[in-house]
Amino acid sequence: MTSGKMLLAAAGMLAAMTATADLAQAAPAQPQTTASDAVPAVRSKVVPDKFKRRVVRFSTSEAPGTLIVDTNNKFLYYVEGPNRATRYGIGVGREGYGWSGVVNVGRKQEWPSWTPPAEMRVRERRAGHILPAVQEGGPNNPLGARAMYLYKGGRDTIFRIHGTNQPWSIGLNMSSGCIRMMNKDVEDLYDRASVGSKVVVIGPGNKQGDVKFEDRGMDIFRTIFGG
Repeated sequence: MTSGKMLLAAAGMLAAMTATADLAQAAPAQPQTTASDAVPAVRSKVVPDKFKRRVVRFSTSEAPGTLIVDTNNKFLYYVEGPNRATRYGIGVGREGYGWSGVVNVGRKQEWPSWTPPAEMRVRERRAGHILPAVQEGGPNNPLGARAMYLYKGGRDTIFRIHGTNQPWSIGLNMSSGCIRMMNKDVEDLYDRASVGSKVVVIGPGNKQGDVKFEDRGMDIFRTIFGG
């Protein structure tokens, strides 16, 4: 190659590199993924809009701060005050694992570890799945970013309200009785619900008693303007 051709080739390469750098600078910054957004890329499914977090017009005789879990419709309500609640989409127990009752938040944990019950480990082993005795907290943990442990009479019921590393399961009957939420939603609820909060779980057996509530849909004014 002659010196003249070499100079032309070098000039072309420099121009291409400059153009690439200019495009990189002009491109908008990509949003950063937070720890609670990180989930294993094992399955992708959009959560239906109706299960997205909403402020709703809500009437009930339950006191503010109460959590009402409607397992039939796959919603959890955090009662905020007269005619207002925050509604979250949830995943609930599969057939044979549903339950009902009135319990309390006994304790709370960020990025909880998971200790599968012995009977679950035996059941899963029969199906060819080996579960660990204990799995430390983190993005791959099935309990997700937060857990609220449900107690009855001061004793752990073994049921939890927790996040999930399977957000596509929201709206489905898949758990062994726990109430699962999207990580961002369980983080929001975790900051609102305190230890001791009353939790009314409406489900099979009607053990929650007579609970009156009415979801009248999204509160558009408060959703847009807050307050």
